[in-house]
Amino acid sequence: MGQHVSRTDFEWTYTEEPHASRRKLILEKYPQIKKLFGYDPQFKWVASAMVLIQFAMLFVMKDRSWKFIFLMAYCFGGVINHSLMLACHEIAHNLAFGHARPMANRLFGFFCNLPIGLPMSVSFKKYHLEHHRYQGDEVIDTDLPTYVEAKLFCTTLGKFFWVCLQPLFYIFRPLIVNPKPPQKLELVNGVIQLAFNTVVVYYFGWKVMVYLIVGSLLAMGLHPVAGHFISEHYMFAKGFETYSYYGPLNWITFNVGYHNEHHDFPAVPGRLLPEVKRIAPEFYDDIPQHTSWTRVLYDFITDPAVGPYARIKRKARGLDS
Repeated sequence: MGQHVSRTDFEWTYTEEPHASRRKLILEKYPQIKKLFGYDPQFKWVASAMVLIQFAMLFVMKDRSWKFIFLMAYCFGGVINHSLMLACHEIAHNLAFGHARPMANRLFGFFCNLPIGLPMSVSFKKYHLEHHRYQGDEVIDTDLPTYVEAKLFCTTLGKFFWVCLQPLFYIFRPLIVNPKPPQKLELVNGVIQLAFNTVVVYYFGWKVMVYLIVGSLLAMGLHPVAGHFISEHYMFAKGFETYSYYGPLNWITFNVGYHNEHHDFPAVPGRLLPEVKRIAPEFYDDIPQHTSWTRVLYDFITDPAVGPYARIKRKARGLDS
């Protein structure tokens, strides 16, 4: 089973999440960062191009061998679909068309969701904004692993399987930890996605549908681009709960690696997050950061000091300490 993790509980803190206070300090010193707030006019074209690439791949993948389907799903389609998931992340913050056009953002989210195969754009927004506002809250922040996950996957081999199964945890954990009634737009998202999937299967066959959905799931698990799931908030250095990564995979993930910058300024589009770091380097250069998402996955699995327990948690408001 491999070495057992050294931690037996999460890292509990009674301080507020760090980003609101740091945002205040940075804006006091660099008020010009406010000029970066808003939406990115280039974003819709980049995300649309990714969707159209996957539409073109429907014709390429038709009648291919299963071996080729899975190879391309992991090496190509999954990468595009993971990028589209992060496009939905940008859209969740209204960074496609701005806060003044919320429905335009939601509709574009439906479009970007199509190649992913699973309806997620609206549900993701519902939970993700709470992750920002209540980072580390033991109930509200569903990005945190549960005790069941931490206790079951507490060895080297267990962590390997936990990484592979990340898609399932991200899909089902919110429904168990913090269930919410479905919104009307979630139902619309589901109907549109089902209709698209039906068209794909009818005209292109099940293999192409497998290419889309399996690619999405594989690229959320043991895959370099999925390293950001762990790199963002798992405690690799004691006391630090958010980490940035400034490597080349940001080019295909809308700069999600600039994660401290993103949590400090969620109103800044991903394309402009490097500008935040350039303006205020003293707030980011000297805090722990990652250089490789692949290395993050390797270290997470093999290092006994890191595992599902390596997260900073806060008691939910209203609960006894």
